[in-house]
Amino acid sequence: MPVTAAPANTTGHVTRHRVEPLGRRILTVVRCEDVTPRYRRIVLSGPGLDGFSFVRFACTDHVKVVLPDPSSGEVALPVPTPQGPRLPDGSRPVMRDYTVRAWDAHAGELTLDFVIHEHGPAGRWAAQATAGDRIGVLGPRGHVLLPQGYPTYLAVGDATALPAVARVVEELPDGARATAIIEVANADEEQPLTARDGVEVIWVHQAPGALDAAVRAWTPPDGTDWFAVAAGEAGAMTAVRRYLRHEVGLPKQQVAADGYWKRGVAGLDHHAVTVGDD
Repeated sequence: MPVTAAPANTTGHVTRHRVEPLGRRILTVVRCEDVTPRYRRIVLSGPGLDGFSFVRFACTDHVKVVLPDPSSGEVALPVPTPQGPRLPDGSRPVMRDYTVRAWDAHAGELTLDFVIHEHGPAGRWAAQATAGDRIGVLGPRGHVLLPQGYPTYLAVGDATALPAVARVVEELPDGARATAIIEVANADEEQPLTARDGVEVIWVHQAPGALDAAVRAWTPPDGTDWFAVAAGEAGAMTAVRRYLRHEVGLPKQQVAADGYWKRGVAGLDHHAVTVGDD
C-alpha cells in the first residue's frame, strides 16, 4: 500500500506532525462491504484525494466526516477564512471523527469503517449508503506516529477502535510481535484481520468488565521493552491505562490511550477527553 514518505519514529514515544493546509473534499462512495452484521466498510474516491496525507504506523490517524444534509443530500464544507475554517451561513452539518482504515494511492481510494447502530447519525448514514452517494471528508489535520523500535506491541480496543487496532497488527515494524485484544458484541462481529506470524488476536465478547479482564489475563513480556496502544470507551481505556501504568509498571511514554467515546455522552469530542491518571 503506497504511503506518504515520513521518517520512521524511533524515539521510543509517540510523535506528532501537523498537516497544512487542512484538506477539504467532497467524495463519492465507490463501494460498500458488510464486513459483519454491525460493521460496514465504505470506500470513497474523488479528485480531492490527490495528495492525501497518509503515514504508515500512524495507526490512530483520523479524518473528520461531514455528513450530507438528510433532506437535501447536500454537503456543506467549512470555508477557509483569515480567522480559520467557517461553515456557510445557516449550515450545521453533523461531523464525526473516523480512523483511516486504508489508503490506496494507486487507485485513489480512501477506506473508512463504520459501526452500524441506530442511535448515531454517522452509523445511520453508513447503513443506507450506496455507490454514488457523497460525503465530506476533512483532514487529516496531523499524524500521530507510533514508535517503531519495540520488539513487542499490545493493541487494545473496542469495536470503535477496530480500524486502529487492525492497522497496528497489519503495519507492524519488521521483526516485531503483537497481541491485539478486541471487544466486540458477539462471535458474529469477529472479523478476519491480515495478521502475519508473531501476531495473536484475542476476541472478547461484550460484557461488563470483559475487556479489562482480558487485558489482565494477558501475560506481558518480561521487563518494559514494549509499547501499548489502547482506544475505545473512555472509562474502559482509563482502567486499561491505569493497570498498565501502575500494576504492570509500563512507563508513561509507552502507553498511548485514547477515549473515542464516553458512555452516556452523545457527539463527544474525543480531543477533549483525558484518558489516564498520571
